[in-house]
Amino acid sequence: MANSRMAMSFRNGLSILKPKSTSTVFAIGTDLIRNILFVLFLLRWTRKSVLQLRGRGLFGTVGDIYISLRRISYALFLRAPGIRSKVQLQVSEAIFNLEKKLVPQGPGVSRYLTLPKEGWTEQQIKAELESLGGMKHKRWEDGRVSGAVYHGGTELVKLQSDAFERFMVANPIHPDVFPGVRKMEAEIVAMVLDLFKAPPGAAGVTTSGGTESILMACLSARQKAYAERGVTEPEMIIPETAHAAFHKAAYYFKIKLHIVSCPSPAYAVSIRAVSRLINSNTILLVGSAPSFPHGIIDDITALSRLALRRRIPLHVDCCLGSFLMPFLPRAGFLTQPFDFTVKGVTSISCDTHKYAYAPKGNSTVLYRTAALRTYQYFISPDWSGGVYGSTGIAGSRPGALIASCWASLMFVGESGYISACHSIVGTARKLEAAIREHPSLKDDLKVMGEPLVSVVAFTSPTLNIYDIADSMSAKGWHLNALQNPPAMHVAVTMPIAKVIDQLIDDLVAVVEDEKERERVRIVEGKGKKGQAKGDSAALYGVAGSLPDKSVVVQLAGGFLDTLYKA
Repeated sequence: MANSRMAMSFRNGLSILKPKSTSTVFAIGTDLIRNILFVLFLLRWTRKSVLQLRGRGLFGTVGDIYISLRRISYALFLRAPGIRSKVQLQVSEAIFNLEKKLVPQGPGVSRYLTLPKEGWTEQQIKAELESLGGMKHKRWEDGRVSGAVYHGGTELVKLQSDAFERFMVANPIHPDVFPGVRKMEAEIVAMVLDLFKAPPGAAGVTTSGGTESILMACLSARQKAYAERGVTEPEMIIPETAHAAFHKAAYYFKIKLHIVSCPSPAYAVSIRAVSRLINSNTILLVGSAPSFPHGIIDDITALSRLALRRRIPLHVDCCLGSFLMPFLPRAGFLTQPFDFTVKGVTSISCDTHKYAYAPKGNSTVLYRTAALRTYQYFISPDWSGGVYGSTGIAGSRPGALIASCWASLMFVGESGYISACHSIVGTARKLEAAIREHPSLKDDLKVMGEPLVSVVAFTSPTLNIYDIADSMSAKGWHLNALQNPPAMHVAVTMPIAKVIDQLIDDLVAVVEDEKERERVRIVEGKGKKGQAKGDSAALYGVAGSLPDKSVVVQLAGGFLDTLYKA
């Protein structure tokens, strides 16, 4: 019976079912895991490639690859023996010259590198402060500086100083200790929300400046996408003219950045290009009202349609537009839709320390709903020091700045802001008209786009624009040089409005001088547009034109280091 064929067959069948050796099972398992990981890797990069092709197109993708290869090749060239030492020598010389310009040196210069053994008297300190305030500088007081100083007048400055002194020690992190500061901060947000036509339930916070406002809007969008859609590889789509703070936000918060062209002649963001780049990882669309470089308002209505259709937040950067954009119609100027009346707009940044004339260190970020605001909060419920919460990056904040901002808004009021808007934007239109129509300017300078607010940007088809920038600097003006494409701009402020005729006269004189130099070059057979020689040309015209930006990074890093040379 035990040797029957049935029993033997049954026994052989059971032997087949016996488990294989541990090493065999391990080998099979390892191969399976390896194959699964390979398939996942393949799927991941296939998806990335498809999104890249869909977003940039075939030619755009090839162009991106070419630019990357060109940049890498040039970076390797700069690292070659002999080349690298020469580049470093030139960078060191440039930084040394920068230090000589910015850091006071020579006899009569006092440097304080340690605490005084005994405290100074009040008279000593005031005398030193007077000396520091009188150091040689570009005369913003005379209206010679583009942007930078948004001055509301000496009467307002005195009021701000009084408010600052009254709340010198205040810190809004302790609302029970400083209830007046809490009240003023809430009222600032409410006033700005009203100005931007926010719907019921809208919310906002004050921040230290436009950069923090933009950072918080990006953080809110990232956290919202993670919490509501599970997005772990966030992407953001911005115009190439959007403020550098969006690049900083992408760097800080690990957000992939898609930069969309703003082609001439409009210099507004390409809506079609934005649409192609949207995918399941997109957390935020961005538009400027207006942009810093060219003063152009992006098509916020078109961006809104995209945002609503794809259910993506839309941020409008109105930091520069500030308290000009909302008052354009009442001051008699054209405008474009940009605020919360555009349904797809979910957040807006607005600097109160620009055209609202509050002291530096004041800005706001506004949200369509309070729920959006909560995504920027940081709360630590189990810290040993107690429950900790903050609305933004800072913990402790200067209540004195909040008090000064509140005093500014209440002092100027709607009528004052309308009047200022009329003066500033009217001055910008006068400058634009001079560039377009003056016989000495119209053929050699070209206004970029159709600016509607305070910034007028222009380039030159016949002259080196950086030579013009440096020549204006030699005449005592501090204007802004731009790149990609080479250009410069004037951001009109109240001080500039008072001296606009002088600015136009100096611009005419500079252009005439540059045209004469070009005529001499042509007569001498040297061709048109000679190599620019000044500081602007060194940074933007030469180093800025290199495919690899490591030299520019070193120069900028050297500049930042110089700021802390005592």
